[in-house]
Amino acid sequence: MTSIPFFQHDLGEAEVAEVAKVLAGPLLTTGETVAEFERRFAAYLGCKHALGVTSCTGALHMSLLALGVGPGDEVITTPLTFIATSTAIVEAGATPVFVDVEAKTGLIDPTLVEAAITPRTKAILPVHLYGQLCDMRALRAIADKHGLAIVEDCAHCIEGVRDGVKPGQLGDTACFSFYATKNMTCGEGGALVFNDTALLEKLKLLRLHGMTRNAADRMKEGYRHWDMTMLGWKYNLDNIHAALLLPQLDRLDDNWELRRALAERYETQLASVPGVECPQSYDGIRHARHLFPIFIADGRRDETIAALQAGGVGCVVNYRAIHLLTWFVETYGYQRGDFTIAERLGDCVMSLPFYPRMPHAHVDVVVDRLRTTLAGKRLAA
Repeated sequence: MTSIPFFQHDLGEAEVAEVAKVLAGPLLTTGETVAEFERRFAAYLGCKHALGVTSCTGALHMSLLALGVGPGDEVITTPLTFIATSTAIVEAGATPVFVDVEAKTGLIDPTLVEAAITPRTKAILPVHLYGQLCDMRALRAIADKHGLAIVEDCAHCIEGVRDGVKPGQLGDTACFSFYATKNMTCGEGGALVFNDTALLEKLKLLRLHGMTRNAADRMKEGYRHWDMTMLGWKYNLDNIHAALLLPQLDRLDDNWELRRALAERYETQLASVPGVECPQSYDGIRHARHLFPIFIADGRRDETIAALQAGGVGCVVNYRAIHLLTWFVETYGYQRGDFTIAERLGDCVMSLPFYPRMPHAHVDVVVDRLRTTLAGKRLAA
């Protein structure tokens, strides 16, 4: 039986060559390779500035701190996301305030945001789930009306466009992940982009312990005393990880085209499979196509995953509603029924195998095995 992994990266000789250049040089930590990646990444997104960091979580944390979010503050966000979206808010000392999501997309519902604003609200943190941008024009209008910042969680969305807007163009900052399964990957890593030059020096300090000079500065200029002017963290991306990312910028759009074609094949074939629904994509957008999620009806999600995995098909859940996870229940007192749409989607969503160089024939195999499973038949051994 054909085994189909959930994800496979496409890193190869180009990445090896870029890493070899770094290893042949004197500086492995943050230096010119990181700076080159930052320049090119900001240009791709049409933003003034980019900073490479160790994770999207770190980017979210830094962004909130730089924008003045801290103890006693609230940040409005979604319960249908990875836990780091909310734990970054907690790490900043603030409280995540959830609003429910759209039933067809899983995106934060902008019509619910304004009612959740209190005198303690400092920011909105939308998540561009699965690769589709939230309604950033609506969220920006709400934020401007109430004097709030917007930090975009773009862990799933580099290539997306909605209403003529790319990630980072309407948010105060936008935060990206280069985790092992992302559209661009270096195993572990991230970045944030922004347009406000006044934030640049503050974010650089937050990225590296609050130090006024880094190792690259000291190598170029010789040793001079540095100062620590604020409390920062160890979030700086190194040259080795940046080297892995550089060649991927060159094929980012080509890989997006490959994923788009795979998604269309999935959607066409799944239309005839009873008990399966695909999240809606809005007309006129460019969906980044990071994941291929489906909704399984009748409470059969978990048994479907188990059967597909036993049959050699890799699949995962992105995501269960996080307000029902133990820590959030014990810390904030959430319970089932608080955010019914997020709960329903979190109970039925699963993600199918999806990566740029996945053979189209594997889509056919996955859909056939899914159809067989939902029909109550056993997969062939």
